[in-house]
Parts: sequence; C-alpha cells; structure tokens
Amino acid sequence: MSQSSLRTADPRLVLATRNAHKVVELREILADALHRTGLSLVGVEDFPQVGEVVESGVTFAANALLKARATVQATGLPALADDSGLAVDVLGGSPGVFSARWSGVGGPAKDTTSKDSANNELLLAQLADVPEEHRGAGFVCAAALVTPDGTEIVREGSVRGVLTRAPRGSGGFGYDPLLELPDGRTLAQYSSAQKHAVSHRGAAFRALATDLAQALAPVG
Repeated sequence: MSQSSLRTADPRLVLATRNAHKVVELREILADALHRTGLSLVGVEDFPQVGEVVESGVTFAANALLKARATVQATGLPALADDSGLAVDVLGGSPGVFSARWSGVGGPAKDTTSKDSANNELLLAQLADVPEEHRGAGFVCAAALVTPDGTEIVREGSVRGVLTRAPRGSGGFGYDPLLELPDGRTLAQYSSAQKHAVSHRGAAFRALATDLAQALAPVG
C-alpha cells in the first residue's frame, strides 16, 4: 500500500484528547505538517462516538497507542495521541503515567483547571521537606500516529529541570508552573512559541511531524 493511500476523503486528523489546551498547542506545533498535508487537526469533542479510553498501559508509549487506536477505530480517521507526565527523581519517576490523576480521579471530567491545581498542591506538599539539590524532575512525552490501515509510529521527547516550591507563571497547564528550566523560568512563564521550542511535547511531535507528512501526504 502506498503512503498516499493512507489518506481518507475526510481531511481531518483527530487528536485523541478532550483537553482544548492540547488541541491549540498541537495545531501550533504541527502547523507546517498540517499545511503540507492539507489536514485539519480536531479533538475528539467533534466525535461523540469516541468513548473514554482506560489508560491501562504502564508506559507513556503504551497509553498513547491505546488512545490513538481507539480513536481510529471509532472515527475511521487517522489519529494522533500523546501521553505525557512528570517524572520526579526522588519519587522514583512518579507521578509518571499517573500524572494527570495524581490527586485522584474524582471531579468533573472537564474541570482540568481544578485537577491541575489539586495535582500541583499534592505534589508540592509531598516534596515540602526535599532540599533543592534533590528536586530534579523532567517531563516526558510519547506521541503516537495511528492510521486506519494499521500503521503505528511513536516518537518521544523530554525536558529536564527542577521543581519549584510554589507555582510560577500563568501560561501552560498541568505541572508547567512547577518545573523550572535552567534559565530560571518555569514552563508556565514561557510564551507559547518558546515553550513549543523546548518542551517534551514539542520535541515528541516535531519528531513525529516528518512521519505524519510522509504517511498522510495528499495524493498526486
């Protein structure tokens, strides 16, 4: 099967998330690849038939593939998914794949701001007595592309820093206000363009962009 045959008549590429922040972020990161393929990136909110996926994988790559496969199966369209999280050195790499639900799984599914705050507060409390020299941590992201014919590609990216003692910055989401990079700013203090250039998600999806453009190139 040729690469161009992987394209469907529908020009949408589905990002397996209901997080509006991620959809906007990925449209920016993948702008060139989307332009080259003529695809528009949409979230699963546009597809009520896509159910919640149990992220039962024990790695970021496994969870990304679970979400992308389920989205392709439900929509018949090529899908992107990522799984990412914060790995804290003194916690043995946790929260890791449990980052989004570190403070529990209760509460409204769409109330991401409250969940982010709860996760951040719990993590800071757990590390309250940890000295500066042991507050190393990093974000890790696995990005997956799955097409209706069964093609599967995964790329990974990471960024390292140290954890602050209080959130700083109003940009980004999740644990962004807690990870301070070597220049003294948290990811939440970067502009969108600056964050995309250094972030784990930016690195993973930039690596995947070439695969995307090749696999989903328009016919002709």
